[in-house]
Amino acid sequence: MFKKILIANRGEIACRIIRACRELRIKTVAVYSDADKNALHVRMADEAYHIGPSPSIESYLRGDKIIEVAKKSGAEAIHPGYGFLSENANFVREVTKNGIVFIGPPPEAMEAMGGKISARKIAINAGVPVVPGTIEPLKSYEEALEIARSYGFPVMLKASAGGGGKGMRLVEREADLKSAFETAKSEARSAFGDDSVYIEKAVVRPRHIEIQVFSDIHGNHVHLGERECSIQRRHQKVIEECPSPINDSTLRNKMGECAVKIAQAVGYVGAGTVEFLVSDETREFYFLEMNTRLQVEHPVTELVTGIDLVKEQIRVASGEKLSFKQEDIKWTGHAIECRIYAEDPENNFMPSPGKITRLRIPQGNGIRDDGGVYEGAEVSIYYDPMISKFCTYGRDRQEAIDRMRRALQEYEIGGIKTTLPFFREIIEDEEFQKGILDTGFIERWQRRRKKNNLSETEKDFAIIASVLAHLSKSPTSVATDNNKPNKWVMAGRKALMASRI
Repeated sequence: MFKKILIANRGEIACRIIRACRELRIKTVAVYSDADKNALHVRMADEAYHIGPSPSIESYLRGDKIIEVAKKSGAEAIHPGYGFLSENANFVREVTKNGIVFIGPPPEAMEAMGGKISARKIAINAGVPVVPGTIEPLKSYEEALEIARSYGFPVMLKASAGGGGKGMRLVEREADLKSAFETAKSEARSAFGDDSVYIEKAVVRPRHIEIQVFSDIHGNHVHLGERECSIQRRHQKVIEECPSPINDSTLRNKMGECAVKIAQAVGYVGAGTVEFLVSDETREFYFLEMNTRLQVEHPVTELVTGIDLVKEQIRVASGEKLSFKQEDIKWTGHAIECRIYAEDPENNFMPSPGKITRLRIPQGNGIRDDGGVYEGAEVSIYYDPMISKFCTYGRDRQEAIDRMRRALQEYEIGGIKTTLPFFREIIEDEEFQKGILDTGFIERWQRRRKKNNLSETEKDFAIIASVLAHLSKSPTSVATDNNKPNKWVMAGRKALMASRI
């Protein structure tokens, strides 16, 4: 087992890895930029080294500086977390060349699955179903038009080297294809330095479900079940669950077997995630992509399976066999994760950097907060504005929802805008409660919300009614003659809850 590990990341994931290392009695080395000199991960680590200015391209993306610190500090391994250099095959090769262990898959597996087109080819060869689409980059708009007509609209344009929704466009009508094609290529070129795009038949109202896989250097491959990741904004996940509300063991086993086939095909090692689109009507599923790293939403799998994925990553990287077999995996209860961001949900989820003036984290049964901040900390403009991965666990989905509803009411973050009000509303939504989910959930919810929302004047009256009812404590002030709640009082309570920060 390693004695010292360098964590080539920041924020909540760096803190998460440090905690796992402490349990394994492994010393930790943090790296930080100018903006992160007072960050929580720097305070938590046994050692910390400055690696450059605030922009990530001058600090957290400088593989040469990170390797230099690893050698200087005596770290035997590097854990990349997710983002930054976590899926950079050239960085992995440089780490290995310097006699340091990279906690993750081999570079060849990264490259094979890193391009969406090459990943589709591997899936097809492994006998895994894929969405009908091209397996070579589109050469021109004319080719895109011909293929789109053959599939029928809607279609999806995707950047081959893409991720996070960049270079991705849903095209519902032929008239929109040309502008979408040009925009997707331009965005892909800017984001990835590669303007290759391909086209797929769009699956109408799909669920986005992913399978957690784990492999070791001894040829063992297992899956740890599914996560439901359908609630997304701008193609990025904001709420995840394990298991999926579908909760279909037959479907889980079929998808799990396909995910393992892909891991075997590329000689995978460590934690990885195979993502699928699933038709809610037919239960047909299609391979989407593979993330060759730990996922942001890994805590919900940990809560339901009882397996610490980060500690397992470290053990596997040190040469140990997986500590479990496929038949050992059990799924007990239900877990939900909300990604708490410093964003303004009322302004198209725009980032809201600044100083956290108040932080009150909920407690109680079934609560887990993987945070990377503290009261007084600064949310920087330079990095992803995630504050916390906040999870609840229950014996079933309803209990997990009830705990999340209660906990979100207790969660307080002051000084900045956050997504807490957004989650407080979502968790009460009827479709969410019923598990009616797909990747267009947020857009439909916003339309319903706009239709049902009170005007500002009505909201003011409702809040006044609610406050007066509370002060009077009179039963008649909160109920009508037929003993049903007064609509203005209830609307006021809802408005007060939604406005809390």
